[in-house]
Amino acid sequence: MKMHPVFIMIAVAALAAGGCAAPFSNPGTRDAAHPDPEHNARSSLDWAGAYRGVLPCADCAGIETALLLTPEGTYSAWSRYRGKSDEVFLEQGSFTWNEAGSTITLAGRQPVRYFVGENRLTRLALDGSRITGALAEHHILARLPDGITGKHWRLVELNGRPVPALRREPYLILQVTDGRVNGFGGCNTFTGAYKLDEAASRVGFDRLASTLMACPSGMDVERAFHDVLRTVDNYSLSDGHLTLNRARMAPLGRFEAVYLP
Repeated sequence: MKMHPVFIMIAVAALAAGGCAAPFSNPGTRDAAHPDPEHNARSSLDWAGAYRGVLPCADCAGIETALLLTPEGTYSAWSRYRGKSDEVFLEQGSFTWNEAGSTITLAGRQPVRYFVGENRLTRLALDGSRITGALAEHHILARLPDGITGKHWRLVELNGRPVPALRREPYLILQVTDGRVNGFGGCNTFTGAYKLDEAASRVGFDRLASTLMACPSGMDVERAFHDVLRTVDNYSLSDGHLTLNRARMAPLGRFEAVYLP
C-alpha cells in the first residue's frame, strides 16, 4: 500500500523534532558543575547560629572549638587545646560562601573551610576536600540549641552598670530538661527554678538558694544579681546576648554567651 506524500512529510518532520528534543531530566536534580541557586545550604538551611565540637589535634588531646556565624557574614571562633592549657583563644572576622552555596571559608590568619549541613558544620581539608577515614566524624561541629536554655551566660551588666572585675565571673545556666537554673553570683554558687515561655519571651525565677560563704569582694554584686533574678519577667535575645527585663523598663541584667566556659 502506498502512503500519501502528505503523510510521509508529516512523519519525517516528527522524527526530526524528536531527534532534536532535549533528553528527559528531573528538574529536582542538577550536576555538581551547575548547582541549583534556589536549593543550597546558604538559601535553604537555617545555618546562622552557634556550633561546638572537639577537632583532632596532632600534639594535644583535642581542640575544643566553638563557632558563631551571623546572618551578616561575620564569625567568632573560640578554641582551647586540651591537655596543654586552659586558655581560650578567640578569632573574629568575616566568612564567604562558595559559588555552590555549600561551603564557607573563614577569612582568618589561615583560611578555614567548613561544609554546611543540617545542624552541623564539617571541617574540610586545606584543599577543600572532605576528610575521610577513621577521624572523619571528629571533624564535625554540632549546632547548639537556639534560645536561652543550655548556654553559659556571663553577667556583664547589672542595673545599667558594668559588672566589676572579680576573681570569678558571675553567670547563670538554664538547664534544658528540668526547669532548674544554677550559676555563680560573685561569691557563692546558687540554684533555683525557672519558668519559661519562649513564644512570649517571658521568664521568671523563684526558690533561689545559694551557699553561705562570706567573701571580701563580690557580695554586693551577688545581692544585686539575686534581686534582679527575683524581679524580672521577660527577656530579649540577639546574637549571643541576653537581657533580662521587668515589664518595659530598661534592662536589669545583660549577659553574653560563653561557648567554651
